[in-house]
This record gives sequence, C-alpha cells and structure tokens, in this order.
Amino acid sequence: MRYFFSEKAVLKWLERPFVYHIRTDELYELDEASFDFLKKCVTEEGCPDTEREFIDYCLREGLLTARKTSVKHPPLIKSPVPSLRYLELQITDRCNLRCRHCYIDKRADGTHPAAGGPEGSELSTDQIRQILTEFEEMQGLRVMITGGEPLLHSNFEALNDMLPDFLIRKVLFTNGLLLNKDLLCRLNVGEIQISIDGLESGHDALRGTGTFKKAVNALRLAGERGFEVSVATMVHAKNLGEFEGMEKLFSELGIKDWTVDVPCRTGRLEHGSDFQVSPEVGGSYLRFGYGDGLHSGEKGYGCGLHLLSVMADGKVTKCTFYSDRPAGTVGEGLRRCWEKTAPVFLKDLACDCAHLEACRGGCRYRAELMGDPLGKDLYKCFFYDILENK
Repeated sequence: MRYFFSEKAVLKWLERPFVYHIRTDELYELDEASFDFLKKCVTEEGCPDTEREFIDYCLREGLLTARKTSVKHPPLIKSPVPSLRYLELQITDRCNLRCRHCYIDKRADGTHPAAGGPEGSELSTDQIRQILTEFEEMQGLRVMITGGEPLLHSNFEALNDMLPDFLIRKVLFTNGLLLNKDLLCRLNVGEIQISIDGLESGHDALRGTGTFKKAVNALRLAGERGFEVSVATMVHAKNLGEFEGMEKLFSELGIKDWTVDVPCRTGRLEHGSDFQVSPEVGGSYLRFGYGDGLHSGEKGYGCGLHLLSVMADGKVTKCTFYSDRPAGTVGEGLRRCWEKTAPVFLKDLACDCAHLEACRGGCRYRAELMGDPLGKDLYKCFFYDILENK
C-alpha cells in the first residue's frame, strides 16, 4: 500500500517544517523524521506503509489518502524568516459602494474609485499569477482576495479560473452585493468573508440603504452552497446597540469566524465624525466576535508579523493602511519587498501591561494616528481595561 498527499494538504517549510491543511486552515508542526517521511508522499510513487501509527493519524486528519492524486506540489524551498504566510491581494480599487468608513477615500490623482467606469487601478491577471506563484514558492498559506469590491475586477472570471493552480487557501473578501447562486457555483475559493457592520439600521447607515438585506442573503446563499463563511464587523457610532443581535444572527447562520474591529480614522472616516467612536467606547466592543481570526503571530512580535499587502496599483506594503509608504512594487518581486519590510518587536513599544503578548500591541497604524508609531493603541487598552492602572 502506498499513500499520497490529499488534494487539500501541502508541505510547508516555514521557520520550521509544517504540513498545512488548506480546507481546515490547520497548521501541523513536524519533527525532522516526520518531515522527511512526508517528503516521500509528495512524489509520484508516494510513501510506503512503514510508519503505521503516523500514517493512520494523517489519514484521520485528511492529510494523506490511499488514492493517487494528480496535484502538482510547489517547490519545497525554505521560507524567509520571518515567514510570509498571509497575503492581502487588492486586485482592484473599484467598488459599487461608498462606505462612510472606507480607507480608500481617493486615489493619488484625486479621483474616487467607482464601479462601471474605465477609471480605477487593478492588477492584471498576469501580475496576479506571478504574485501567487512567488507567494507559493515563499511557502505562503493564505491569500485574501480584496478590493474595493474584488468581484468588479474586469477579468475576474480568468482570475477565478487560475486559483485552483495554487495550493494555498483562498479567501474572498466581499460586500456580498454581487454574489448569486450562479457565481457561487463557479467560485474557486475556500472561504468567503462578507462585511456586516450592524443590523439593518447600523449597516445601511454606513454602507447604503438596502445593503444589509443583500449582504445577509449572500451569507445564506454562500453557506447553503457549502462555503466556509466568515463575517467582518467594524464598530461605529450607529451600530453600538446591535451587537447582541448580530451575535444571535451569526450563530443561527453558522458563521465560522466573526471578526470585530474599530476602523482607523483615515480615508472617508477622517471626515465622518458622526461615525467615529472614542477608544473608551470602541474598545469595549472588541469583546464581541469569535473564531481564530485571520493572522497568527509569534512571541515577542507585534501585529502583522507574517502579513504583506499588494495594492491594486502594484505597490507592496506591510498592510493596506501604509500604501503611502510602500516597500516596493510587484515588478521588484514579492521576496525582495518582503525582505525590506521590518517586523515590529514588542520590546520596542511603549506597552508594558500583562496582556502584551495576547494584544501584540494592537494596531500600529491606529497608534500612529494617536501620535506615536511605538505608542499604545488605546482601543486595545480600553478593551483590556488597563488604563486606570497606568
């Protein structure tokens, strides 16, 4: 009997050897002997039936199969340190909404992203293929396909058709308005994240009349189609009384992850004071939400340790908020840009509370907007209820 990698598992050589289950988003650390054994399972001949207990475990976890598969595995090349695991890929800045909190207020030339017109920045399908190839070779795990509204990319069908070529987890970030049964039947992603920023009153105040019902319908359709579905919610002044209702709704819909955060006061929100919330208020709402979230970290490092963002105009930044300070462009190559992106060390921050490792210093961009790139993210401080002791 010979065994092979399942179609949803792949070896990853990060800081240490791992096997990654793409469907469940689970990362299993390996010792040297297990790593060497699983390397044989990637080959056309597969691995022998010599490590029965280990094989049985891998079979139960869905990592191996007795059926020969035709999946072509990417090169097993040791990743940079720290490893690039998560890629935020903004394929277009066009959007069909004008949300009051959006960080994309206007482009460098002063124009606004808009649907339906020729204006707008977007990555070409050739650029996207090259980016995903480089990301996979760097042992990347998960790509978040974002916008604007990513479904407005002028060649989304071609992009969607190329996604199965890559053994990484694909997550589509969308406002849900363009999702329908026909599109869901063709989508080659493992997870769909839809933005829900309140119940009907709060959500529509931020995103436009009628958008809540359409977004919730998209949640239901995606779940019925078998996708893992997650929700992202931003705390704002007009949804503060709606979190218990959202919690009940998302539980009933079987939502996988619910991420709750406070938007940075930038872009349109910078001028939307009626939607802004103070750290004292916003921090208390960070107790809502559940699931593992999107990004893991390491002891001693701040947020975004394993994350890189590619903008629709080809700039590469440590996250989308830093688009004005790119590390480079996609033309220079993803690895070179990653090597120019310095991690944040917790020891360098002005944070010293007992929650530092769990908090990871909060959002560095929010702290910067408060006056100090190495200072405190006060929203997180109020979440942990520590400011009265400082």
